Amino acid sequence: MTYLDRQTVPGVYDSVVDAIGGTPLVRLNRVAGDITAPVYVKLEYLNPGASVKDRAARAMLLAAEAAGDLAPGGTVVEATSGNTGVGLAAIAAARGYRSVVVVPDKSSAEKIALLRAYGAEVHVTAGGRPVEHPEHIRNVALRLAAQIPGGWFAGQYDNPANPEAHRTTTGPEIWTQTGGRITHFVAGIGTGGTITGTGEYLKEVSGGTVQVIGADPDASVYGGGDGRAWYIESVGHYLHPETVEDHWPDSYHTEIVDRLERVTDVESLVLLHRLAREEGLLLGGSSGTAIAAALRVARTLEASDIVVVIAPDSGRSYLSKYFDDAWLGRLGFPLVSPASGQTVGDVLGDLSDAASPRTVPSQATVAEARIHLSAAAALPVLLQRKISQPVVVAEILGTARAATLADAPDDDPVTAHLDPPLPVVGITETVADAAARIADQSGPVLVSEFGRAVTLIDAAVIAEVVTRR
Repeated sequence: MTYLDRQTVPGVYDSVVDAIGGTPLVRLNRVAGDITAPVYVKLEYLNPGASVKDRAARAMLLAAEAAGDLAPGGTVVEATSGNTGVGLAAIAAARGYRSVVVVPDKSSAEKIALLRAYGAEVHVTAGGRPVEHPEHIRNVALRLAAQIPGGWFAGQYDNPANPEAHRTTTGPEIWTQTGGRITHFVAGIGTGGTITGTGEYLKEVSGGTVQVIGADPDASVYGGGDGRAWYIESVGHYLHPETVEDHWPDSYHTEIVDRLERVTDVESLVLLHRLAREEGLLLGGSSGTAIAAALRVARTLEASDIVVVIAPDSGRSYLSKYFDDAWLGRLGFPLVSPASGQTVGDVLGDLSDAASPRTVPSQATVAEARIHLSAAAALPVLLQRKISQPVVVAEILGTARAATLADAPDDDPVTAHLDPPLPVVGITETVADAAARIADQSGPVLVSEFGRAVTLIDAAVIAEVVTRR
């Protein structure tokens, strides 16, 4: 059999493993508006596994083979929001390994389907756990790796091969592609591997002139947030209030980052929709966060500067979320297509000054909860944080109802006597859609604006509006 000579024929590889990297830079045009500094997006979804995580996955797996930690017939195990797992599962399949991946329940359905398509055994566990909880995603993965004969835990957050992958591939590619003219590098921070490895290389090769900017969700601890939940996957650092010791990834070298830009969910999502419709770039949520930060940076620069930003993955992995009007609407985010009909927001008027609904804190006892409930039949129980923030839908644990607590012992934690969370309707969804979803609900309903519950409305009010139409 005759094989093509990959030494002389460009774009020919012996394995999918060798095809990782070499992704293009594409300049932003219409969304950049009158910004004079050029902004180039590195399209990492054009890797074989469709994300930037292919680079780290390859480096970690090959390093494990070289060290003897992963032997023939072994099993690759990882805790991930999805993309690293996809990269590892694809490479494991190509090299004859089994793969087991643990993902949080906030991961998109598309990512979970992709993992299974590559033959991975997928374990979905509840997200938002304290680090010490036995069902925290990392602890589940570590336990599985220990139980499976020949199991190897990739550990992307603390694996030195993660940032090294970007120091040896992503950084050099960007330097070459820009002819050494890059002045500003922007990337989101999840494990920290991308920004650390790429940033270290660019700073070294430029003699320290390249500025490295981290893009971070507004609530993420990295940028100074309180660590509450947000809706953009695969970026930022969540901190559960009950976590005893907050451990930042060894893959993230904070000294490399010159500054951070904090970006809200709604800013990321609105930009994602524009990128698809105005640039032909269908990108994932963390790309919206990074590119929003890059555009901010570029507005302060001159035409002679060059900004490069990493777009980690494709929007095809999030069609059921960030590009789905039903998902966006029920959380009160701007829709991809304008709503046809009266919205919940139209019924309630301007919610910009709406006060957060009264809540019961998660650390309350039954007796304390009854005090909160003195003027209401039911209130949401909110995961309590040290810093006061507006109520966040993703961290409402359930509902405290007066009837449920009537005979409960005073000293019991209220969390031991919760009813399911109150239904949520979003200000951007139509009243008809909201009414259909809560048709069986009576009593209070939470109203969400940009992913935050801002007020309460009685379900009967929504039903009445639909009846009048």
